[in-house]
Amino acid sequence: MTAEIYADLVKKRSKDSRVAVNCAKAFMIGGAICAVGQAFLETYKLLGLSEDISKTLCSVTMIALGVILTALHGYEKLAKHGGAGTLVPITGFANAMSSPAIEFKAEGLITGLAAKMFVIAGPVLVYGTSAAVVYGIIYWFMTAAI
Repeated sequence: MTAEIYADLVKKRSKDSRVAVNCAKAFMIGGAICAVGQAFLETYKLLGLSEDISKTLCSVTMIALGVILTALHGYEKLAKHGGAGTLVPITGFANAMSSPAIEFKAEGLITGLAAKMFVIAGPVLVYGTSAAVVYGIIYWFMTAAI
């Protein structure tokens, strides 16, 4: 089989990419999640809470909603249609933290729930924190020299 025949065979069997549709869905669903968060923030402000407390409660509420939706398998259905739009907001991080923990809860509190919670998010936290320290040191040296 030649490379040309193989390429034709792959082209016939491959689905057409729906990049524009997928991007639009990700934008709409990600934007809807952010709009819900903004609605919570404005509601907390209307209740007379300070800006800082409102922001904190908004974050906690969105994390709780992400975990609850993950536990009820709703976030999975949302991600099926929203793709990357569900990864960016804070609810995506809550999903990444809670889904392995929920999946392995049958193995027990320590070896299942606690150990598996950081399977996906652990490397992100480690590299993010490490990068922040390295960049902070570089920034400190650059500004100390000036």
